[in-house]
Amino acid sequence: MVFKVLYQELAQEVPVRERTKALYVEAESEQEVRTKLVEKNINIEYIQVLNEEHLEYEKQNEDFQVENV
Repeated sequence: MVFKVLYQELAQEVPVRERTKALYVEAESEQEVRTKLVEKNINIEYIQVLNEEHLEYEKQNEDFQVENV
């Protein structure tokens, strides 16, 4: 499964919507995503599993890239 992770780069700061970034991670569960990203030291706001239709939509974005973590 592919998960969309909304996050802030600085873990110690209060989230600001305008600084929210997204990355995509392939994993079997939300917990596995969190485990894979623990060393990045980011502030994870939300993790969303992408169904086939949503994944196809996200692939249309030129910034789409599944992270290899």
